[in-house]
Amino acid sequence: MTVAAVLVCAATVAHAGDKPLYQPVPAWVKPAPPIDASKLGDSDPILLVMDQQQRFEDGQVWIYADMAMRIASPQVLTQAGTVPLPWNPGKGDLVVHRIEILRGAERIDALAGGKRVTVLQREQQLERATLNGMLTATLPVEGLRVGDVLRVSFSVTQKDAALHGHVQSVAPLLSAPMRLHFGRVRLLWPKAMDLRWRAYSKLPDLKPVTTPDGYNELLIDLPIAKPADLPGDAPLRFRPLPLLDATDYADWADLSRDMAPLYRTEGAIEPDGPIAAEVARIAAATADPRQRAAMALETVQDKVRYLFKGMDNGDYVPQSPAQTWSARYGDCKAKTLLLLAMLRALGVEAEAVVVNTELGDLIPQRLPMPGAFNHVLVRATIAGESLWLDGTGGGSRREDLGDVPPFRHALPLREAGSGLIEMPMRPNARPITDAEVELDGRAGVLFPMPYTVRVAVRGAQAEVLRVVAAQAGKDELDQGIDAIVGSFLNEPETVERSFKYDEASATAVVTAAGITYPDWSKENGRYRLALDSAVSSIGFSPDRARPAWREIPVSSGGYADTRVRTRIRLPGDGVGFDTEGDRTLPATLAGVALQRSVTLKDGWLTLDDRSVTGIAEVLPADIPATRAQVAQARGRLLKAIAPKETPPLFLQVEVARRSKALDPILAVYARQIAQHPDKAESFGDRAWFLDRIYDRKGAIADLTKAIALEPTVERYLWRSRLYSALKDDAHAMTDARAALEIDPGSASAVGRVAALLAEQGKRDEALAMLAERADQGGDEKNNYVSSQATLLSDGGRVDEGLALLDTMIAASPGKADLLNSRCWLKATGNVALDTALKDCSKAIELAESPASILDSRGLVYFRLGRMGDALADFDAALEQVPDMAASLYMRGVIRKRAGTAGGDADLAAARMIAPRIDEDYARYGIKP
Repeated sequence: MTVAAVLVCAATVAHAGDKPLYQPVPAWVKPAPPIDASKLGDSDPILLVMDQQQRFEDGQVWIYADMAMRIASPQVLTQAGTVPLPWNPGKGDLVVHRIEILRGAERIDALAGGKRVTVLQREQQLERATLNGMLTATLPVEGLRVGDVLRVSFSVTQKDAALHGHVQSVAPLLSAPMRLHFGRVRLLWPKAMDLRWRAYSKLPDLKPVTTPDGYNELLIDLPIAKPADLPGDAPLRFRPLPLLDATDYADWADLSRDMAPLYRTEGAIEPDGPIAAEVARIAAATADPRQRAAMALETVQDKVRYLFKGMDNGDYVPQSPAQTWSARYGDCKAKTLLLLAMLRALGVEAEAVVVNTELGDLIPQRLPMPGAFNHVLVRATIAGESLWLDGTGGGSRREDLGDVPPFRHALPLREAGSGLIEMPMRPNARPITDAEVELDGRAGVLFPMPYTVRVAVRGAQAEVLRVVAAQAGKDELDQGIDAIVGSFLNEPETVERSFKYDEASATAVVTAAGITYPDWSKENGRYRLALDSAVSSIGFSPDRARPAWREIPVSSGGYADTRVRTRIRLPGDGVGFDTEGDRTLPATLAGVALQRSVTLKDGWLTLDDRSVTGIAEVLPADIPATRAQVAQARGRLLKAIAPKETPPLFLQVEVARRSKALDPILAVYARQIAQHPDKAESFGDRAWFLDRIYDRKGAIADLTKAIALEPTVERYLWRSRLYSALKDDAHAMTDARAALEIDPGSASAVGRVAALLAEQGKRDEALAMLAERADQGGDEKNNYVSSQATLLSDGGRVDEGLALLDTMIAASPGKADLLNSRCWLKATGNVALDTALKDCSKAIELAESPASILDSRGLVYFRLGRMGDALADFDAALEQVPDMAASLYMRGVIRKRAGTAGGDADLAAARMIAPRIDEDYARYGIKP
């Protein structure tokens, strides 16, 4: 912890000057033990001394800090070589006592010869719209070197007139495993002062003692014990603050009374002034108090920019409404006072309330003092309803007045005093993020879908987007829009983007259009698409096994509110489509508020999901039941189901071509290329689609352009395979060798070149290439050996190929892919079919997705003449992978030979998918 960090942890609360003072250590300070730098070594901690002492008296807090740091490395030297001492000159003095270097037995005064710290004349945190009045004194420590000890002692006095003689302070409590030679927090106050103090970490039973001169003294040794571990999903109030609070406020009511006068509004609006004119405008527009409140809030939010002003006693004292309106800026205090004055002038009951925007859940545990809060806003009451109005917010409209900020507790500032009140947690009237997604799936469930998206964002996020959009270049804005769209769609390719800020609804609106790739998968005979965007994001696995954790509730996280409305235009006007899973959701699941509606009508499937986190917790007693509810809900995730008779892709392609349903998809790809003709990805995306619809010549043309722009191994190998399908083996080899030239270590390129060499009759050269690579070892060794085995078998040397696989399987037993390779070699070579059957059956048991192994076993059954079993395996393989050319071909062969229906169709489909499949199976002695 640095010197500056000590002061940051102390409450900003006192008066004097903008020039540091140089004085001896005050007499009331108890010195820390001396340091013998000559006895220090690498095993000693870097932070040797951290001593903070605070004295409270006459409305002033005097904070003394003594820190010693061992300069253990060049990195520490860089960090500690310049001493920073921040303070607020409007509230107190910075008093420098000592800056010295300890080197062995030598003590070197860094302030000798009249050296003084330099005061940086600048405001801190201007980038955060903050004028905090802080100054920083710095001193580059001359001569400091690795191995030295740097010791700094200083004081800061603090006295805040706004506290009317009260005091408050905060001291950091460093905890283990941090190590110190000496650490201490010491509080000192007159016996007559009723000072309260509270630590939130577990400490020994501490009691103040009375010093001989009549002061109470409290001592805490540092580091304190390491805080107890807590589950990551514990609410904030269960996490101990590593702080010691101290104040003389008696209770929350005392604090409320003390601060209430700061928000008096009598006479705050000049009768003929501009604020009065604004009030008159609102009053003339409506007599409805709710609408008046909305208009007043909109005025304060939109016409007065935010700027924190902590100077001139501004930490707690707001500037006047007239000053705020004239300057057109103000912080939360200024905006709250302005809004209060306007509301009261409009006849709306209203009061100021202080809150903590980050630690609101902890407020009831804290001592009553201003430093417990970091924000102030307005609580208006209309028709018995509390309206929490934040002048520093953005984009609030009438429909938002009932929203409750997620601060949990507030302290009303009343002349009569008040205790804390709860802020009820509930969903806002409008979601923070509201997305509308529309997909055009008319071409078929296995094709990309053109999409349009509209995402409306409210609140602080909208303001951030508004600023980013105004400052960013086109490329940066496009990237930002793509990131937003990508959170709602699967791998979108976007060709149209726009951003605007809608003043009427105070929302940032992103729109986009392009292509997306819904993940339809075949399960139990039907294609299914996951639709859920609510339940799937709920993770509920609380750990409450430790006895100390069993009474801790489970938080649902920070406040977030998202609505997603998805509409899918279905193929065939939606005939035969259905849904499975939960079409309705419980109001709350694992502390998350949920809403859902689903309709399937007129060819459209519409899902409207909304989820809100951070407004509820799961009680310890409800954890088992909630765990079961979440598991059940995740097991019933909403999915769209295509008709049972939905054809495989190769059949859908023909239908879509005839109906021109592919034209909208191709139009998007064409637009993408027109926008980015210099990007290889644009041509590669369309090549993927053309390849998928079996337009291999078109895919080659696009890949040729992509390779010209950016040649890669993958693109050359892809085009090589396409050339092979078109029986252009010369170009196929040229591309394979080009890929190998780019990356000689590419296993895919080596395998491709070897396979093509074998097809050209150069099998020995291919085998030698693979053997050389296999002998080099590495992660790809098994792939090289497996390719060797295949080439040996295809060349009639089945026994040699099987011997290679036997060796690999003996070294790595239980690998499904190796067992399948051996089964396949035996099946294609028509040898050892009994053991081939065992290999395939075992591999099927081991594999998660056994479609290719089922195809191999089907071939074994075919060789054995068990045609019924062969058909069953080919059917099972095609159930998992409907466009598996090998299974289609063999099923066609069996049907053709048996004279049953469907044989010709299967063979035609196989040849569409793999145009040279007849050549492949002819090598195995199999023909239709």
